[in-house]
Amino acid sequence: MTDLLWTRPETAPRATLLLAHGAGAAMDSAFMTRLAEALAAEAIAVARFEFPYMAERRSTGRRRPPPKAETLVDAYRAAIEAVRAEAGSAAPLLIGGKSMGGRVAVMAAGPDVTDAVAGVVVFGYPFHPPADETNPRVAPLAAVGRPTLVLQGER
Repeated sequence: MTDLLWTRPETAPRATLLLAHGAGAAMDSAFMTRLAEALAAEAIAVARFEFPYMAERRSTGRRRPPPKAETLVDAYRAAIEAVRAEAGSAAPLLIGGKSMGGRVAVMAAGPDVTDAVAGVVVFGYPFHPPADETNPRVAPLAAVGRPTLVLQGER
């Protein structure tokens, strides 16, 4: 796992959100940066991180497709522990992500994850693979077992 990229509010945070990137854009993409800044303006501390494949892409410059989302759950859970170690428990911990990162967050928030996670926030959940609406990816949403907010766009 790469280092955490923090965007903190000017006041004490009401919550901390661990935020994972989508399949093709890094943690410091324009969307992720704007989102983190907007959340910090609402007193939510945001910790962004990169999955190992994206960190490798950053260091080598080689673009490879992301691995299957299921294989990224352990990396997400390691990021949860890193945020807990750094931020403590003063504010509730939320986890989430953009698109694929949100899907992995939902899987990482399953019933066997620590009770330290108060909820999940997803920005653009991929309800099915691209161009394959016959293969839904909603089972993890039903199994998450904690408050979950999914924010979808218009596409």
